Amino acid sequence: MVGEQSGCPSHLLLWGWKTLLLSQCLSSVLSQVPDPELLPTEPPKKPDPVTSETVVFWGLRLWQVIGIFSVFVLAVVITLCCIFKCRIPRTKKEIEARHAQRQAAKKYANTLETVPPLNELTEIPGSTADASALQTVSEQVQTQNPNSSPLSGVRVNEDHPSALSLPELG
Repeated sequence: MVGEQSGCPSHLLLWGWKTLLLSQCLSSVLSQVPDPELLPTEPPKKPDPVTSETVVFWGLRLWQVIGIFSVFVLAVVITLCCIFKCRIPRTKKEIEARHAQRQAAKKYANTLETVPPLNELTEIPGSTADASALQTVSEQVQTQNPNSSPLSGVRVNEDHPSALSLPELG
């Protein structure tokens, strides 16, 4: 036993090296083997494309849902515009016309405040306050002919029996 320096037989040392080399090769080979969970499988089925005829919910198609939603939004906008009197004028001319109209309305309202009451307007200056002094035309006619009937003044023209004429008042 003179040649042995480490106290281990050489075949055990060789055996160890073989085992180490074998484990190294196996680990490199096994790392290249794919995991069965990661193996390619059939790709998942793609969902059907969304079209206007796709049924969304409650048996309504997409275009019907969009239409109902649009009508609802339009109704809300119209209602809000009517409540708040919101209207955007289109042209500068329309804006100026609306401004002039508002100014005229203000001026008219201010003028109405200065107008005297109606009973003051109906009095004629310099006349008597006797209401019986003013007679209507029918009252004047009745006072001239108190015994005649209202139709007595109507006479039929002899030339044209269907034509009626009124007597001349002289």
